[in-house]
Amino acid sequence: MTSSSTPRMHTYKRTSSPRSPTNTGDIFTPAHEENVRFIHETWLCVLRDIKSSQNSERNDRGPQEYVEKTPNPNLHTFIPVDLNDIKKRNTQDSKKS
Repeated sequence: MTSSSTPRMHTYKRTSSPRSPTNTGDIFTPAHEENVRFIHETWLCVLRDIKSSQNSERNDRGPQEYVEKTPNPNLHTFIPVDLNDIKKRNTQDSKKS
């Protein structure tokens, strides 16, 4: 991520109850949902803090983006993988079989 890019937060569907299955048949325990909620809320706080620090003078106390001083040349052609897309394709492939 470069200093000019904006962090992105993906939104996920919440289940109607802690043990309600999703379309994929996964069951989420109350502990899992609590962990996801904690991470989501904390990430939103980080995004808010980053945005507010960009609008004010440089603040060394808030969140800071890590940028490699010497980028790894082996990662120059790296393309991020969309895990949700892979999961959808695998689900569709299994339905075809």
